[in-house]
Amino acid sequence: MKKRLPLSIIALLMIAIVYLTFFWNPTANKEGNHQALDLVAKPIGGDFTIETKDKDLSLNDLRGKVVALYFGYTLCPDICPTSLAILTQALNEMTEDELSGMQSVFISVDPDRDNLTRLTQYTQYFHANIIGGTAEKETIDRITKLYGAAYQKVENDSAAGYLVDHSSFTYIIDKKGKLRHSLVHGTAPKEVLKAVRGLLQE
Repeated sequence: MKKRLPLSIIALLMIAIVYLTFFWNPTANKEGNHQALDLVAKPIGGDFTIETKDKDLSLNDLRGKVVALYFGYTLCPDICPTSLAILTQALNEMTEDELSGMQSVFISVDPDRDNLTRLTQYTQYFHANIIGGTAEKETIDRITKLYGAAYQKVENDSAAGYLVDHSSFTYIIDKKGKLRHSLVHGTAPKEVLKAVRGLLQE
């Protein structure tokens, strides 16, 4: 019988793959620190509409499902891959029935570089349950305000041109579209799973 790799090892491998595919540049200048920002306001939640590869998607379209929402960008060197790997570990512990009752959404705060094809490729590295999407800056600002999320462009000398510092919370939204949990960066997969399952059972 084959031994399965520990989830922690799988998560690290996923982070490495995404980093090498989307961000790594051996000639890049290493100056400048990438950091997770704190929330700028108390999250209240609410409906939003983003563009995805297949269609426009709103939170209202997902009524009846539990939603895990995350703001980030594909060129993020560390924070996003870590958060999405943790979410993936939680998703991998779910049954097919549980997965059919939830949807994970990754909203890029870097629409200038994150086109919809790139976002789809990026999210699929992690899990098929994660949909990637974005919108014009004005719309992103409106959505992030609802969830108290922060982001800011930080210029540097790397080949990518700039980083985007951003808050790193995973928002868990219930079947009625109400924000129920704001999970801080680094929340353990078992806690993410507990939050999702609790809402699935309501």
